[in-house]
Amino acid sequence: MVLGYPLTRRRALQGLGATVLLTGAPGLLQARAGSTRLGTPVEIRGRQIDLEIAETPVDFNGISRLATTINGSIPAPTLRLREGDDVVIRVTNRLSVATSIHWHGILLPFQMDGVPGISFSGIAPGETFTYHFKLRQSGTYWYHSHSGFQEMTGMYGALIVEPRAGESIRTDRDHAIVLSDWTDEDPMRVFAKLKIQSDTYNFNQPTIGDFREDVSGMGLGDAFAKRRMWNQMRMNPTDLADLSDATLTYLMNGMPPGQNWTALFQRGERVRLRFINGASNSFYDVRIPGLKLTIVHVDGQDVEPVTVDEFRFGPGETYDALVEPKDDAYTIFAQSMDRTGFARGTLAVRPGLAAPVPALDPVQWLTMADMMGTMGAMGAMTGDATGHGSAGHGATVGHGNHGAMAMDHAHHAMSRDPLARPSQTVRHARSEYGPAVDMRVDTPRTSLDDPGIGLRNVGRRVLTLADLRSRPEVLDDARFPTREIELHLTGNMERYSWSIDGLEFGKSTPVSMPQGERIRVILQNDTMMTHPMHLHGMWSELESPNGELLVRRHTIPVQPAQRISFLTTPHDLGRWAWHCHLLFHMDAGMFREVVVA
Repeated sequence: MVLGYPLTRRRALQGLGATVLLTGAPGLLQARAGSTRLGTPVEIRGRQIDLEIAETPVDFNGISRLATTINGSIPAPTLRLREGDDVVIRVTNRLSVATSIHWHGILLPFQMDGVPGISFSGIAPGETFTYHFKLRQSGTYWYHSHSGFQEMTGMYGALIVEPRAGESIRTDRDHAIVLSDWTDEDPMRVFAKLKIQSDTYNFNQPTIGDFREDVSGMGLGDAFAKRRMWNQMRMNPTDLADLSDATLTYLMNGMPPGQNWTALFQRGERVRLRFINGASNSFYDVRIPGLKLTIVHVDGQDVEPVTVDEFRFGPGETYDALVEPKDDAYTIFAQSMDRTGFARGTLAVRPGLAAPVPALDPVQWLTMADMMGTMGAMGAMTGDATGHGSAGHGATVGHGNHGAMAMDHAHHAMSRDPLARPSQTVRHARSEYGPAVDMRVDTPRTSLDDPGIGLRNVGRRVLTLADLRSRPEVLDDARFPTREIELHLTGNMERYSWSIDGLEFGKSTPVSMPQGERIRVILQNDTMMTHPMHLHGMWSELESPNGELLVRRHTIPVQPAQRISFLTTPHDLGRWAWHCHLLFHMDAGMFREVVVA
């Protein structure tokens, strides 16, 4: 039994699958012959690498299922490469369907980006595709399939690019920690269920007990008014995630909580933990009770160190944390944002140790600020099919070219340039006024200092976007933007339809970005869920509402009713993908093509 959480039958089964046997190596489960290897993956180094994609059986909950694996393991092998090297990676497809590998966050020629239908045609069954590119960066990244739901069935792994001049941060130990999620159901069946009823996996529905607590705290009239408000909006205040532990098993380096993946250290060591969210549908809130986390890298890029107790990250994001453990064992605890389950491992001086596992935090309801922005309960949230808005795929404003004029973004607030600061004028595209959109926010919040639903007022120091600052040498383009592109993240929960500006992929036109132009992108979330937005092929440099450059990212989470902006400079020509990294949201339509010409 694992300490600290109820041992339901489902959780009891996690880690007791019939096909796995413990080996002597800490943090590793070796399946019987022909099955999937779980736990700390092998590391592959060098300039020439061979990977093979196949189906191999796996058992997490007493049910044998087929996983999609790279070289037979979950996670896939950790690739340790070196900045400046030309690498050749040969990928052979042993599946009966096409496949692909996307190198998440890596700058490379678009033909090597690995997105079928955008950058190449995919890897056909029985074929070998050769990826060839030069590494122009260093840091913690990852790689995964961009075909169908293969990522959801096990096809992901860590990609660590070592600086050519050596690491600037001294550490004694280095562990990659890939968080993911798994379902024993066919992902296509899960997706079909959501299309029929979007909250089918949400068992955190408001109860009579919640109502009694509200009556006790706010009185009968206000408690009724609260319920009436949510009922009239036909929305659920606990709809924080599409999937829950009703179908998901939460994994740490391919191992469920009961199997206790373990990372070793010796007393007195400084340990680097490279956290990678390779989940298909889960945000994780990560902490190590008893240890402070000093965040030093985000999405592979150097940031000014900031020490916290906890951080949240969504699919696609990576965070590097330094810890200095003093005790024998600590729990690495990553609870899902909807508080239905967690991934768990142990940082220990020797195998077999464990520390107490915290109880899950209570579920918090979404607030009116999460739904309507700054107007709260007075906000304008509409669901009609008529209205007025700007035309096109995102309202766009622009002016003449600033050329190579370099400006200090700390002075943007004092500049008279109309694009010195991001626009605060909400521009809804005409395409948002239709059946694909059930909610629009007219008074969005910026609130970069908000840790998000479930992490407010928890008594712990929680990292926020406002805490992050790239090191000075990272943000190397200080030009003003020459134009803004505004896009709205939209959806219809009853239809389980996700889109950008009300247009699902296939109904939208590509976003055009001229090569070398400095562009501001404004993303406004008109839905009640957080979306981790990943733009391929270029950096997304988050800025404050005053136009101050903050931090370089490749994946930016956008909270409900939030309006954020970033600057980007597209250097590499070609066709690129831009999408929500929640796999079902992307597949349901929150995807857009970007053309750099």
